[in-house]
Amino acid sequence: MRIVIAGGGVLGTMHAWQAIERGHEVVHVEREAEARGASVRNFGLIWVSGRLGGPDVSTALRARELWEAIGAKVPGVGFRAAGSLTVCRTEAEVAVAEAALKEPSAGVRGLRLLSRADARALNPALGGEFLAALHCERDAAVESRVALPALREHMLASGRYTWLPGREVREVGTGFVRDDHGDVHRGDQVVLATGAWLGGLVRELAPELPVRKVRLQMAQTAPLDVPLTTAVADGDSFRYYPFYQSSLLDGQAQAEVAAEHKMQLLMVQRLDGGLTIGDTHEYEHPFGFDVVEQPYDHLVEVASELLGRPLPRVVRRWAGVYAQCLDPAAVLHRSEPLDGVWLVTGPGGRGMTGSPAMAEATAEQAGW
Repeated sequence: MRIVIAGGGVLGTMHAWQAIERGHEVVHVEREAEARGASVRNFGLIWVSGRLGGPDVSTALRARELWEAIGAKVPGVGFRAAGSLTVCRTEAEVAVAEAALKEPSAGVRGLRLLSRADARALNPALGGEFLAALHCERDAAVESRVALPALREHMLASGRYTWLPGREVREVGTGFVRDDHGDVHRGDQVVLATGAWLGGLVRELAPELPVRKVRLQMAQTAPLDVPLTTAVADGDSFRYYPFYQSSLLDGQAQAEVAAEHKMQLLMVQRLDGGLTIGDTHEYEHPFGFDVVEQPYDHLVEVASELLGRPLPRVVRRWAGVYAQCLDPAAVLHRSEPLDGVWLVTGPGGRGMTGSPAMAEATAEQAGW
């Protein structure tokens, strides 16, 4: 088969990967010179720990297997099975962690509750004060800013992959897309993986799309001079990720700035030693265009407290927007608005985590 894919982010790239792996030919069209959206403005985390039970965690676990296999084939994606620690600093947070261990999927997630001493033995960089930490063995990470070019380079070597950046799709129909250069790209099937670009052509194809946009803020620090051997989350993650939702935190006051900006701390070390930290969540559209400083002050404060030392200086800050299904139980919006034209969007904050398995499911449903 010949498959035309619009959208060069991680979801579109993983659909291309699935097609190439199955022996097909791919024409991959991207409106920018390089993907610039949520696919590169994220932590690079393959985050199994917080996913909702059922299809959500099953998708994450399958994607984790696929990422590991991809990492073995393409070392440039920077896959590492580092796991994560969600640090509990209050008794209420410890109670949430203990409740998570009783869930049926705790075992397949690789969850265990560690004392402070055991957590520090696993991740010695955590020099701050805390009570315990929830370890998720199955969490992992890739380098989001370099993974996509590395994947494309590998696919190019197949001789069945064509990458066409700087081309915006203006028309789509069964078996073809037309770009803004006037070129028509024909194929047996078409995949539209346009990320948070939900207007224009996407709105024409699916005017009642059950998807919203979410805006976040994140930052990158200078290199930390010691290894951060796992990803790290704070207790506010228990408020954000659906797997942990519980009334046990109802009586625990959240920092005002964290509550206002719907924040959690996530922290992962890049291969160059720098730390990616975040994030905030803004749901009311249209979004402001400002990058607000208060959340960064809070992130730096909390991260420094967990490390027990000043955080390296922040060297860059950014905002990003991703598409999220309105149904919190939905892993992805996948529809066929025209015969042989697949629209895939709305993975929410799980795009980097789940995209290999999401693309695999599309391939199976589409009969690739």
